[in-house]
Amino acid sequence: MEKKPLFLEICCGSAEDAIEAAKGGAHRVELNSDLFHGGLTPTIGSLIVAKRHIGIPIMCMVRPREGGFCYTDAEFEVMLEDARALIAHGADGIVFGFLDKDGRVDRARTAKMLGIVGDRDSVFHRAIDVVPDAFEVLDTLIDLGVKRVLTSGQRPTVSEGAGMIRRMIEHAAGRIEILPGGGITLSDVRRCRDEIGFDRMHAAVHRVAYDLSCRFNTSIYFGGAIYPPEDRFLIADAQKIAELYKLATE
Repeated sequence: MEKKPLFLEICCGSAEDAIEAAKGGAHRVELNSDLFHGGLTPTIGSLIVAKRHIGIPIMCMVRPREGGFCYTDAEFEVMLEDARALIAHGADGIVFGFLDKDGRVDRARTAKMLGIVGDRDSVFHRAIDVVPDAFEVLDTLIDLGVKRVLTSGQRPTVSEGAGMIRRMIEHAAGRIEILPGGGITLSDVRRCRDEIGFDRMHAAVHRVAYDLSCRFNTSIYFGGAIYPPEDRFLIADAQKIAELYKLATE
């Protein structure tokens, strides 16, 4: 049986990533910074440059730090200002997530963010993958008017969470869009799509790139305790993105 057309969103950590994603055939990008920590708020400059070079929708993450989704008042204030600034500079939607300390949706903060997002896309991100009751959260988000949820089915990867994603899609019954994303690879994308039956997905596809300006002193590290090599970084891989799409649609 012929598969439905597939809508592909690529997770990007920079304007360069977004440009490569568009070259690879992405239909939409999610723009972040610091993908190592799951994606944080991108700079305004990265959004401006991405908008200048690509013609596909750009969703912008609004997440002020790693480590949970229950924010201080100051962090929440920063998130609202970031969302306003990103929208003012052309963001096509905002990706966010607010939980309380009990792992339930913070309705008041979500509603306030939705007021800023307006008629643009609103996406509740993978915070839903850590809540005690994903179906209760879906009902809350539907009631609040959130357009889309990004999820790996409360498992580390979409492959592992396929059964839960199917249940979430059934529960949503078209009232909110369920976007599978998290750990989808070239080796399992076809199986994931067959098991879940999705017609849209979110993926991160990178290659290693090298910056040799640091090669003269390899004993120096600028990052955290894992001490990654300073002469290399990850960048979206246009060729592999195109291959991922081809594999998913064959």
